[in-house]
Amino acid sequence: MYRIAVVGDRDSVYGFAALGLSVFPAEDAGEGARLLRRLSEQEGDGAYAVIYITEALAAQLEEEIDRLRERRFPAVIPIPGVSGNTGAGMRAVKKSVEQAVGSDIIFNN
Repeated sequence: MYRIAVVGDRDSVYGFAALGLSVFPAEDAGEGARLLRRLSEQEGDGAYAVIYITEALAAQLEEEIDRLRERRFPAVIPIPGVSGNTGAGMRAVKKSVEQAVGSDIIFNN
């Protein structure tokens, strides 16, 4: 069965443990990159299908996340952290939709 992980600063991710998600605190970009690689390389039973990552950390790991977008699993989804919404999550959704359909159907720009 696939699992869901949440990666980001400690204050932003620990609340997700109450929902049964696997939480992985990462205080800097280096630690976040190592975690993303480790989580994305797991296969078979217990692999991660979805990795939520705080927008602040995702902004520092764009190359690593772009590399993972080319794969079927895991889906890497930016979420707001305790510092608030930076808009990175919506930009990532917009980029994914543009890749899938070939044009901007969300904002019509």
